[in-house]
Amino acid sequence: MWQGEIKRIDDYRYEIALDKSKGMRVCGRFYTAPEGLEQIKSEDGLQQMANVATLPGIQKYSLAMPDIHWGYGFPIGGVAAFDPNEGGIISPGGVGYDINCGVRLIRTNMMFDDFKDKIEAITHQIYRDIPTGLGTRGIIKVSTSELKDVCRKGAVWAVENDMGTQSDLDCTEDNGFIDGADPSLASNRAIERGRPQLGSLGAGNHFIEVQIVDEIFNTKAANAMELKKGQLAIMIHTGSRGFGYQCCDDSLAQMQKAVKKYKIDLPDRQLACTPLDSREADYYFALMRSAANFAWCNRQIITHGIRQGLSRLLGKSWEELGLFLVYDLAHNIAKIEKHKVDGVMKTLCVHRKGATRAFAPGDKRIPLKYRDVGQPVIIPGSMGTASYVLVGTQTAMDETFGSCAHGAGRVLGRREALRRLDHVELLNEMKRKQIVIRAHSKKTLREEAPQAYKDVDMVVEASHESGIADKVARLKPLGVVKG
Repeated sequence: MWQGEIKRIDDYRYEIALDKSKGMRVCGRFYTAPEGLEQIKSEDGLQQMANVATLPGIQKYSLAMPDIHWGYGFPIGGVAAFDPNEGGIISPGGVGYDINCGVRLIRTNMMFDDFKDKIEAITHQIYRDIPTGLGTRGIIKVSTSELKDVCRKGAVWAVENDMGTQSDLDCTEDNGFIDGADPSLASNRAIERGRPQLGSLGAGNHFIEVQIVDEIFNTKAANAMELKKGQLAIMIHTGSRGFGYQCCDDSLAQMQKAVKKYKIDLPDRQLACTPLDSREADYYFALMRSAANFAWCNRQIITHGIRQGLSRLLGKSWEELGLFLVYDLAHNIAKIEKHKVDGVMKTLCVHRKGATRAFAPGDKRIPLKYRDVGQPVIIPGSMGTASYVLVGTQTAMDETFGSCAHGAGRVLGRREALRRLDHVELLNEMKRKQIVIRAHSKKTLREEAPQAYKDVDMVVEASHESGIADKVARLKPLGVVKG
């Protein structure tokens, strides 16, 4: 439990004070709804946020979004930006093991009233077509040289191989690819783990959901995204699979040596890092970007598989069904971006771990079709609960380096969830809610039960009321596919 002082800025903003005796260079700021404060205080996330505040070159604040909870090194929901000109660092703990774990939303032309009798069949079709579970092989087979092309090109590789369109790339963060990847640095083990897994969902909190647009809050933004009440949509949540995990693991070994080499004093060895201008930073960036590109390609191939399967099931082309991408965004990544700090524009390395970009209207990094309303922000709920679409704001640019929450955030660890929860009760609960569920394992169901997560409505309330994102639409699940 956090024992230090917490300063209330307003109902949705709180700070922990700068404590130089503990090595903090900046104070910590976090966002939550009032009813979530006690839960956050009872966990270790605030201590991790304070630890991040000790890292060299950190700017403005050590930040945490409303879904803050304990993670490896950085809290999940953590955001921090570092200036290379002030000794700034990069840390794998600020990105996470599942590099570019992210979420994408696909709209459809299908209205619930017309397809309510087909929800079960649609869910089963997706489960049949998209491989799920730990270590599962993906939809396609690639050679080692092809995998390296994937790591260089990202979702562009899938589009070049007839598994997507230019409009998919236009509606993906960074157009589905980030420059500077070097898969030649990836270990043989990373290649071995990643090569069979392209086009697979994985396990854990990853999912595919068939959803209904349940409520519209911002008509202008919803129109830009072509979302309307009663419409069906499909949400995909997955990342870089075993390839990203291994790239992170391999990098941490290098980082532990770098901490000693560059004499970096750390309060927690999980914050292992290296100066941004070091050889070790170049190595990590090259691997992280390779894994990020793998993840974007993975989600694009899954999209292709869903389109093909539903086209067969429903007897129409995917274009006729309107299976077009709304947006795809990363929530475990470090980016070189320009942001204002005390009125001065700086080039910074922004770590977002369990946090997404939330860029404001007018930003040229947003797809042209959304530039008037702001970048789409997708916050999925836990299994069986609502998900939300929001848009980024100027407040986010001013306060959080253009960042927002990424999901509901855990309140129970996986072991505790397994100990407390029963999969039969969960299945009965889903049945009462008329939600179709297909899962690879009973264990995953218990680990990912709604009771293991924070209230997503509260997370979204804090994001909206604090002004770091504006609500656009709420989506409720109809069918859930889990690993």
